[in-house]
This record gives sequence, C-alpha cells and structure tokens, in this order.
Amino acid sequence: MQKVTGIKSVDFKIKALGHGVVNWNGPTKLQGDDGSELENHTLPKLRGYSNLSGRVKEENGYKYKKHATDIDFKKTPLYIGQNCIRHHLFKEQTYDSHFANEKNILSLLASITGLVRGYSVTSSQLKRTTSLLIEDFVDILGNGNFEQLSTDKPTDENGKRVKTTIFSKTTFGDTEYISFGSISIEQLQFISLDKKFDRAAMVIKEGEGEVIAAELQSYIKSLNPSLNPQAIFHKNYVRIGTIFEEGECGILLNNDAVKALVDETLDRLANLSIRQAKGYMYVDEITVDYNDSHKMMRIKRDESEIINQQHTSFAQYFYAKLEVA
Repeated sequence: MQKVTGIKSVDFKIKALGHGVVNWNGPTKLQGDDGSELENHTLPKLRGYSNLSGRVKEENGYKYKKHATDIDFKKTPLYIGQNCIRHHLFKEQTYDSHFANEKNILSLLASITGLVRGYSVTSSQLKRTTSLLIEDFVDILGNGNFEQLSTDKPTDENGKRVKTTIFSKTTFGDTEYISFGSISIEQLQFISLDKKFDRAAMVIKEGEGEVIAAELQSYIKSLNPSLNPQAIFHKNYVRIGTIFEEGECGILLNNDAVKALVDETLDRLANLSIRQAKGYMYVDEITVDYNDSHKMMRIKRDESEIINQQHTSFAQYFYAKLEVA
C-alpha cells in the first residue's frame, strides 16, 4: 500500500506579550468580605476556575462561593480563548460568512477565510473544515490584581450607599502567553466540490470546475507572485489508502499553492496583535516545525526534534483516478 510521505503538518509555538485583560468572562457571583453574595465582580477568562469553594451548607445544600481574592493564578491562569484569536487573525473577513449563500459562495471560497479558516453555510449545508488548529493563549506570569471600584454616584437620595454602584474586577498587569497550533496539509490541499461525503465547499454545474479552479489559483498567486501555484480540478479525486477507491470531484492544490497559504497563515500569526477591553496583546515570537513525522505536535514535547525550514515537499493525500466508462 502506498504511504503518504512529506510534510504532513506545519506546527508552531507562539510567545505573546501584553498588558491587562483582553478576553473577559463577564460578571461572576462571589462572596464578599462580610459573607454576603458579591454580584458585581467581573472576571477575565481563567483556565479551570470555579467560583464555588467546595463548602456546602448541610441543611439546604447551598454551595458557598469563593472570595474574590481566593484565586491562584498559577493553577487557574489567565487565557485568551482560541475563538478570540481566530476572530482577530481573520478580522477583516470576520462577518463575511454571515452573508454567504450558494450564489456568492465562490467569493468566500477564494479568500483566506475560505481556504484556511473554513466556514459553514447552514442554509445550504456547504462547508469547508478549517485546516488551522490553534490552542488558547495561556498566561505564565500570573500578575493578577483585585480592584474595588464604584460609580460617580455611590449613594441614593437618603445618603445610603447603593449596592449596585459598588463593583470590582480581577485585573492584570504585564502578561506573557504561550500557545501552540498546527496547519493540517491534508485539510488544506483539497477542496471538495462534491456532496458525496457531505463536505462540499460549494455546488458546481457541468463545466464550472475549471473556472472555479482558475479563480482559486489567481487568488493564491496574489499572495506570493514569485511562486507557481496550481489549483487543479478533477472529477474523481481519491484519498490515498482507501479500500474501494471511491472519489469525489474537487480541486487539489499543488506544492506551491500550499506553501503560499501556509506562509500567509504564519505571517498573520507572527503579526497578530489585539487591542481591546483596556488591554492588549501582540505576538513576540513564533517557532515553526515543518513536521514530516507521525508525531503530532512534537514541538510541544521536544523542540530538538523540529525542522524550522521547509526541507521537502508537502505530503499529497489525494490522487486523480480515471473513471471507467
């Protein structure tokens, strides 16, 4: 049986720096110093955090809340969710998929969102699975603070302090995030135009395949004019290693086309910055592994094994099979 050889994934490790909270979790019920319930405390996203202390009031089963200062930022670190990262990584096209339909789907497919981020158009069941895996950005410094705040009018007409005007936040000083991710070559290189396996990126009519391939090729060429990308349409692409060699019509990207998309994705990651919610974050360093082994994400376990330059061709998972008349 023919084996798949070549670079199977492009994995990466990211170090990002920042200050303050970028990704808030919202209001969280905690316990105040006087034992009352504190409703107006805002928490950022903390990995594995629960606001319950574990103590239970036996007679009614009430679970006591934690105090606002009862947080270990090493055990429950600050993080920026991967959905937030994806949003900002493809920020200029974030909302375009909301307006996609069968008539204009080619414009979406021939974009960095369509080719890398992926999309799902529920009204027509068209979709493209993302080739980009990215983990949460997890802070390793743990510079968390408790802040007590109040509004400009802390009392009512009788001079009594209004409870809802007092609020608090868990804020952060300097931050340093670590994250890992991977670009799947298999998912990146093939675009299905066939509903046979329920993964059609778009539905085509007879004779449209070559036109769509030319559109994709033109877009990928614009990312790096020095390369020679090719997007090749065929009516019967088969995944290497299948038993019955059942194929589907679609478009296969050549080595240069895959390289252009990989380079564009890595460039976006290297230049990613987020400024929102009175905080900011920017990517300071990215380490890349052109992984041709079976060890998924080996960069997480042993950086001495990685290869940080493209040293061979990207793996090819599909081949064109001539249909028997």
